[in-house]
Amino acid sequence: NYSLQEYANDVVYHVQNACDEAGVPHPTIVSESGRAIVAYHSMLIFGVLGVSEQGGNAELVEPLADAEQPLHDLMETFQNINIRNLLESYHDAQQALDTAMNLFASGYLPLDQRSSVENLYWAICRKIAKLSKQLEFMPEELEGLEASLSDTYFCNFSLFQSMPDSWAIKQLFPVMPIHRLNERPTHNAVLGDVTCDSDGKIDQFIDRRDVKRTLPLHACQNEPYYLGAFLIGAYQEILGDLHNLFGDTNAVHVSTDERGEVVVDAVIKGDTVREVLDYVEFDSNQLVQRLRDSIEQAVREGRICDGQAGRFLKFYEEGLGGYTYLEEPSQS
Repeated sequence: NYSLQEYANDVVYHVQNACDEAGVPHPTIVSESGRAIVAYHSMLIFGVLGVSEQGGNAELVEPLADAEQPLHDLMETFQNINIRNLLESYHDAQQALDTAMNLFASGYLPLDQRSSVENLYWAICRKIAKLSKQLEFMPEELEGLEASLSDTYFCNFSLFQSMPDSWAIKQLFPVMPIHRLNERPTHNAVLGDVTCDSDGKIDQFIDRRDVKRTLPLHACQNEPYYLGAFLIGAYQEILGDLHNLFGDTNAVHVSTDERGEVVVDAVIKGDTVREVLDYVEFDSNQLVQRLRDSIEQAVREGRICDGQAGRFLKFYEEGLGGYTYLEEPSQS
């Protein structure tokens, strides 16, 4: 959120003030700004595995006559939303949701009605968020609505291995799609990694003036969708750890020749499952032998056949030799 010139101005200003106060000559300033120098040398490319939509897009059904009152209230609110009553509708929806949750906790609201309540509530929020874009002045209570409606794009990387500063010091890294750039993004999203940790997410993004809570992304279709995280060449690989045993990623070293053409200098495979297990003192050969013993016993007892035994063992050994991140299943 600052320019290189602003950074240089601040450094020179404070050094000048200190020198003037001390009555000493102004020096020639030589700066070794580590992150600014080396951040550009590395980026991370990762695929999207799936999308979780907040509230989903379930079909809304008129509640039955004997449904609890909050369900009727929410349906009435949904049907009567207009540009003039957005804030009132939002308050009504929140009140009905709170009432429904209290009824559910007390055992008076059936599970199917709770599901309908939540679907209606999020449908109301989506409708309010869409209409609120027509307002000249956005009420403070509605400002965070779009962020709360954001989708979660689950991505094939570990934040703690590849971008630990995003979690540790809230460092902002540029993140964007690397294709479909001629299409306007239609979804606001946060990113989740493949670890089991609730902190394994990116929910702060660079904006022109401030920090955004969501990232504009395209709808995921039946084809790979890739994102890039940039300026991660400063210390991220060294700081990264084996949280959830996700190891080093595959790496590609790229340069340009004298004609400006891209040259792939080297392809370095990331850690395998076997290597990562060895790091934490699990002997992979011993694990294979234990499985083999169990399989042979199962064959002797007639619980599986020889063909199944061979497939089990092959599957396990291939898994140990595979990547620690998700891969396309083998066709064999």
